[in-house]
Amino acid sequence: MLPNAPSGQPTLTLDSGLTVRPWAEGDDLKLLEVWGDPENPMHHRDRSLLRPSSNEPWSRCIVAEDNGIPLAAATIFRSSLHPDRLSFYAEVAPDYRRRGIAAQLLQILEAEIPNCAVQSLKARCAKGSAAQCFLKDNGFRKVQRSREVIIQPDSLPVPDVENLAIDLEEIATGSVELTQVVTDFYNAVHGWDRAEMTIGRAQQMLLSPESGATGAVVLRSTADENAKPIMAFAISYTPERTDDPADVLLGWDPSLGDGQAEHVVRQLLGLVAARFPVSVEVDDSMVPLKRVTDELAEADEAEVDFEALIYARDAN
Repeated sequence: MLPNAPSGQPTLTLDSGLTVRPWAEGDDLKLLEVWGDPENPMHHRDRSLLRPSSNEPWSRCIVAEDNGIPLAAATIFRSSLHPDRLSFYAEVAPDYRRRGIAAQLLQILEAEIPNCAVQSLKARCAKGSAAQCFLKDNGFRKVQRSREVIIQPDSLPVPDVENLAIDLEEIATGSVELTQVVTDFYNAVHGWDRAEMTIGRAQQMLLSPESGATGAVVLRSTADENAKPIMAFAISYTPERTDDPADVLLGWDPSLGDGQAEHVVRQLLGLVAARFPVSVEVDDSMVPLKRVTDELAEADEAEVDFEALIYARDAN
């Protein structure tokens, strides 16, 4: 990936004078000393993507340093879940920004793209950040917006479960029925970045104890006593009830029309946020949920805690 220096260690010198080499063990701790703590949960998750290069899964990661002190890093990698675009992430120490370092790291990594079957790139950033300007300047276009929305208690009517053709039920996160609905939902709302979610991946990534899932409830239709299908689900990732909002993944059966999906989303949100606040992730592609949370935000019954933008640069 990089030309070899006389010592045998691959290096490359940037216009800024920094030298570039492959990621090495211990770089995460060294970079943390100059970068400081992550600004938000997304920032923390993105930093965790920096790791040694590999071919399975395919990834490339490089570090820029000054006299042996790491100051910047960048990576591109391919996800088996979203196979059509490589993810890109770069970070530069605050005192070294606006020197073209990230752009040159991107160029170095781009030289590796022909070695991968995927040629398109994507990256995410906070709204209004320097990273957003960087992505625009380097040919990326916005393809999605994602927000963390906190729903306040009692902000929606609590449906009368006893007298409506619905039932709220606790369900095991290992349930095959739940896993199938979660799988179908995930694939349906990721048409903008094609997903290959499977029952196995959904169980591992969204429903297992290792994923942080601590419990789930479903809203069933009882109109047909024999069927009682799941119409919507809420998965909690908060182990204990506190005054802080509980992290919840809320979704629905994607075979429902938007109007019906919005109706069951309102019902389920009214139930799970009846007494305590909940935090839900809302992509613009989640139209029924977006309508509900937008309405609540306008009425000051919900607040946007964090907003991220996803940019892409497609090969075609």
